[in-house]
Formats: sequence, C-alpha cells, structure tokens
Amino acid sequence: MIPVTEFRQFSEQQPAFRVLKPWWDVFTDYLSVAMLMIGVFGCTLQVMQDKIICLPKRVQPAQNHSSLSNVSQAVASTTPLPPPKPSPAKPITVEMKGLKTDLDLQQYSFINQMCYERALHWYAKYFPYLVLIHTLVFMLCSNFWFKFPGSSSKIEHFISILGKCFDSPWTTRALSEVSGEDSEEKDNRKNNMNRSNTTQSGPEGSLVNSQSLKSIPEKFVVDKSTAGALDKKEGEQAKALFEKVKKFRLHVEEGDILYAMYVRQTVLKVIKFLIIIAYNSALVSKVQFTVDCNVDIQDMTGYKNFSCNHTMAHLFSKLSFCYLCFVSIYGLTCLYTLYWLFYRSLREYSFEYVRQETGIDDIPDVKNDFAFMLHMIDQYDPLYSKRFAVFLSEVSENKLKQLNLNNEWTPDKLRQKLQTNAHNRLELPLIMLSGLPDTVFEITELQSLKLEIIKNVMIPATIAQLDNLQELSLHQCSVKIHSAALSFLKENLKVLSVKFDDMRELPPWMYGLRNLEELYLVGSLSHDISRNVTLESLRDLKSLKILSIKSNVSKIPQAVVDVSSHLQKMCIHNDGTKLVMLNNLKKMTNLTELELVHCDLERIPHAVFSLLSLQELDLKENNLKSIEEIVSFQHLRKLTVLKLWHNSITYIPEHIKKLTSLERLSFSHNKIEVLPSHLFLCNKIRYLDLSYNDIRFIPPEIGVLQSLQYFSITCNKVESLPDELYFCKKLKTLKIGKNSLSVLSPKIGNLLFLSYLDVKGNHFEILPPELGDCRALKRAGLVVEDALFETLPSDVREQMKTE
Repeated sequence: MIPVTEFRQFSEQQPAFRVLKPWWDVFTDYLSVAMLMIGVFGCTLQVMQDKIICLPKRVQPAQNHSSLSNVSQAVASTTPLPPPKPSPAKPITVEMKGLKTDLDLQQYSFINQMCYERALHWYAKYFPYLVLIHTLVFMLCSNFWFKFPGSSSKIEHFISILGKCFDSPWTTRALSEVSGEDSEEKDNRKNNMNRSNTTQSGPEGSLVNSQSLKSIPEKFVVDKSTAGALDKKEGEQAKALFEKVKKFRLHVEEGDILYAMYVRQTVLKVIKFLIIIAYNSALVSKVQFTVDCNVDIQDMTGYKNFSCNHTMAHLFSKLSFCYLCFVSIYGLTCLYTLYWLFYRSLREYSFEYVRQETGIDDIPDVKNDFAFMLHMIDQYDPLYSKRFAVFLSEVSENKLKQLNLNNEWTPDKLRQKLQTNAHNRLELPLIMLSGLPDTVFEITELQSLKLEIIKNVMIPATIAQLDNLQELSLHQCSVKIHSAALSFLKENLKVLSVKFDDMRELPPWMYGLRNLEELYLVGSLSHDISRNVTLESLRDLKSLKILSIKSNVSKIPQAVVDVSSHLQKMCIHNDGTKLVMLNNLKKMTNLTELELVHCDLERIPHAVFSLLSLQELDLKENNLKSIEEIVSFQHLRKLTVLKLWHNSITYIPEHIKKLTSLERLSFSHNKIEVLPSHLFLCNKIRYLDLSYNDIRFIPPEIGVLQSLQYFSITCNKVESLPDELYFCKKLKTLKIGKNSLSVLSPKIGNLLFLSYLDVKGNHFEILPPELGDCRALKRAGLVVEDALFETLPSDVREQMKTE
C-alpha cells in the first residue's frame, strides 16, 4: 500500500508556522487528511484487487429442456466443439453445475479489461484518483502562502521575530511594571501557581517560562527582583529586537500580498468545493454493482454480450458518500473563512485592548500585511500579540534604553568624567548617549550637567537629589521634564545653555526659570521666524543678568527687550547676518557689558552711546572702517574695556584721548598704519593689543602708560622700539614677535615684573644679557628661537630654566 506519509510534502511547513493557522485551517487540514486516506485507500484497492468480473450472456435459447442432456446439447449448439475423439466404452455419467463457456483465462482477462474500459462509467473507474487529486489541490491551496517566495520570506521573518519577542525577558519585565497594584499581583501570582505546574522557583524568585505564560490571558505576573535582573546581554538582545521590529514594520506595511494570497487561495478552495459537490452529486449514482457490457469481440471470444460485476462498487459508493460529507464540511468551513475575511477589516489592527490592559498608551495601530498576520495570531493565541506589542512601544523602548544606560554608566564611571568648567563648577559632560542615565542623580556633588547630542532626554523628579546643581547645558538635545523636576530647577538653576538646530528644540519650560541668572542660546533662526516670533517672552526671568544669543537675527528680539531693565550683560554673535534696528538698546539702562560680534556693522551704533552704565564694549568681526563716532564714548564715564578687533579700521582718531577711563583697548586684526600720540593720553590703560596691523612706528609717548601690563604689537612692521617703552615698569606681557626688529634694548632689564616675552620672528642676532634682571621671566615664558636663546650667558639661561 501507499503510506500516507508520502504525501506530507504537499502540506508540510515549519512547526513555527502553526501560530498563523487559525482553527479553521487546522480543522480543514484534518479533513484533508481524512479525504486523503479515502483516496489512498481507494487507489490501493484499485491496484491490489480485480476491478471487474465479466461472464458472457446467452443470445436466445431454442427451447427449454428439463433434462441435463438437453441443456448440454443447447450449450453445445451455441458453442463450437472440437470433433469427438474415440474413447473406450464406459458407462456414461453426466454431472454439471453451471453453463460451460469453454473460455480460457486469457480470454476472460481480455473480456474483463475491454468491459472495464468501455462499459464501466468513468466516475466509477477514477473515483479514488479524483479524490486523491482534489485533496492534494486542497492541501496545496491551504499552504501555498507558506511556500510562495513573496510571502514565505515575510512569514519566516515575522515568526522569527515573534518568537524572540515572546521569550524575551524584557517583555516580561515591561508588562510586569504595568500589571497592576502589588496586592493584585500577589493574588494573581497565587492563582497562577495553582493553575500551572510549569512555574519554577530559583534563588532570585519565581521564573515563569513561555509555556506557563500562555495560561495567563489577563496579566503577566513576574517577581520584581527577577525582572530587575536583566543583564547586559539580555538588554542588548532586546535593543536589537526593537530595531528589527521597526524595520520589519516599515517593510511589511508597504503591501498586502499576504492578505491577497490568503484570500485567493480561500476563494479557490470554495470554487473547488462547489465543483466537487456539483459533479459528485450528479455522478455518484453511476457507481453500480452490475454492469451490462456490449463489445464486438465475438470473433475473438465467440460472445458480444456480457454481464459484469464491479467488485468495488459497493465500497466506492459508501466512500463517495463519505467523501461528499467531508467535502461539504470542508466547503462550509471555507465559506466561513471567506465571511471572516470580508466581514472584518483585516488590513487594520488596533492594539486598543492591549493599551487598556497594559497601560502602555503609545502602542501604534498597524495596517496591511502586518495587521493581517496579527489577526491570524489572535486566532491562535492573543497572548502573542500582547507580548509582541511591547516592542512597538516607544515608551517601552525608552525604558529599555534607560536600563541599558544605567547598567553601562555606573556612578563610579560617571565620577571619572567629572571636570571643572569655565565657571569653576564641577561639571559632568555626557555626549552622544541614547539617553540620560538615572545614575547621574546619585552624584550629589555635581554642580553642572552638560548634555550634548542626546535625543529624547527625560529629566525625572530625582534631579532634586542634586542639591548643588546650578548649571545645565543642553546642546542639540530634545528635553522633556517632570513637573517635580521643573519645580526644582525653578528654585536652583542659575545658568542655562541651549544649543539648537531648530526653534522647536528650545525647551518651553525655560521661560519659567524665575531664578535663572545666565542664559546662553546658540542656534540658527530663519529670517521669517526672526521677524515674527523668535523667542517667547522672557519677562518671567526676573533674575536674568546675562543673556547670550549666537544666531542670525536681523534685529534684537522683543523677548530680550522684556528683560532689558535688569539685564547686565548681553552678547549677540550673529554669524555675519546684518543686525539693524538697534534702538531697543536704549532701553537696557543697566547694561554693563555689550558684545555685538559678527553683526556686519559698518558704524558704531548710536544707541550704544545711551548706555551710561556700560563698562565693556566688544564689536569684534564687524565691517567697521571708520570710528569717528568714538568721541561719543566720552559720555560713557564707566567704559573701561573697548574691543574693536577683527575689523577693517585704517586709523585711530585723535578723539580717543577723551576716553580717559579706558583700561583695556584692543585694535588687533585691523589695517592701522599709524598710531596717534593722543592714544597714550588714556593713561589708565593696562591692556593694549595692536597686533596684526601695518604699524611701522611706536610713538615715544607710550612711556606715559605707567599702568600698562600687557602690550602686543605681534605681526606688524615695526623696526625699532622706543626706549620709553621700558618706563612701563608694571609690564608683565610683551609681545613683539613677527616684526622687523634687529636690536633689543638692554633697558628691557628695567621690566622687573616681565613674565612673558615673545620676540620670535624678528632679525635679532643676540639677546641682551640684561634679560637676566627680569627675575619673573622663565624659559617657558620666553618665546624665541633656540639658537637665539643660546646667545644668552649660561648663568642667565640656567636662571631662566629654574622654576
């Protein structure tokens, strides 16, 4: 016989695919096996047993005789007999039990075959083969979408991810965190222990495997200590699963080939069912036990009419009725499947029930093939969809990232990154992390927290543990904050620095930091935005004293004007965008420091002259060529620092002598050729930077600057220094490198406080030994060619080398 296992290849699929087989597919598979057995059984009988048995019919008997001799004569009259042979004389005794035909075995076989082929109805001949073929077609239709390349690849990928998501420890942990109150968890845990014997106990608590989880339809209850013991490897595996699910979702939601394939194969099965029922119902009566056979083979057998017995007719008749019953049930099941396919919206899947049960509200709904597979999974076990949904949630993913971060960045590791920043605060810089580790809030000595290129930062309420935190830097970070954390920052935060690429990255909560004293904003603003709303109102920042904006604004934002009354320092770095409409500066009456850097200013803004409290003014990297307005600075009695560096200034007007309060003056990186002697009437100057110009001569009036401590003429064209320079005995830094000097005066020894001297890049042949009188000057503070340094006496060199 043919074993049924030979036909397994027609319906065989991976065991994991069973999760995509709803109850009706499983039921029809069993029906297919039953129908397959009918077909195989019928085919086996066809092969192993005689199909038909035929006997010849008499044409018309001449007369009826009751004696056996007459019957034998009648048979003899219809059947040619060979001539009689002589035989010895014996008593004649005749005993017959039937009609003799004198046909041999080959003739009977020939008659049976001819009658089977010509007289027996085709349905009676091929019934078992039809059953076998139809059943194989049903099997192929039921499993074709598991074999078709365009759909099988998606199914295999989905099943692989689904199994990993189901068994992932992170799934259990995520669901346990939202499973309910502790008391409910305890009750459920007891009930689950009574219902299932698959729970195992370990040193860390109860571990529930995947089999026991299937028996818990409502909640997943896991020991918290076990859930918290997610090691680094498990965390990385769960992180990789999130990425796989994202990519798989993008790929599968693009089309609906799985849904279309399943609908088509179901429709084909229904059509096949209707065809089978139609022709089988009409032809089942053709399976008869007795068949009349009329074939013209008289010249070969002597007969043309035969009466035949279809040996398997009775059995085939019963099998056909049984087969029709199975097909009818099969067809009705397929009709139900079609109803399910078209009645429900299977190309959309909602996780609403999962969101309600788990409390994870951000699980998105899915569509197309992704939705269809989840609907199929629900028919197998809704638990799979519930556990799979965890890996669609951004909240769950963020919690996993947070857990991995906490495992990676321990408090000891974070303390190793502590450093002192420019504000002399203990700072922790964190760059390009996937989030903010909770372990940061265990470093209570932290004073400044710097977060750079970190997306989706959530500042929790535990930030209140950082009692010493005063400064926060957010560079290209999107930040959300807990309400309790915001209350803490409102009271404690003094300095906030925000670097952004888009205005929407500005944290809206920064406008409520009432105790904030310093605000630094760095980011690009389009002109359209700057004309409308660049910043929300800063009027609530009552304590704000320093405001720095590095952007591309075309005018001073109105939000800045709102804090003008108490603002003491303002810096605008405009990256070359022309800054106009500066009249709002007049409202900043308490401003003491003003920086307008790279603002494409061609003249000194007149509004600046109204800032009577101004002490420092920096106009770096503008387009200033003439500074005749400098005479108006005489009204600014408190102005001590003036920086006009990195411009195109060609000369210094004589009016500068009226700025008698100046202490620091910078004209570096300009195009100045001549120094007016009136410059040195500003006798309070302590810092004078004239480097990177075209100056050829230093007036002797420089000796008037008795308070001078810093003097630089680096990278000019000076050929000689006046001896009066050495009257500035408080000089500590002297930079005369990259000029055309050939002699350094021995009077340099008068500069007893000199600690830094740059003479490199000149034409000196020898250094004066009087440098040894500059006791504060050491080798590290002397910038000179090594060969030129060797021209000093050895004792002077040794003196400079000693600390």
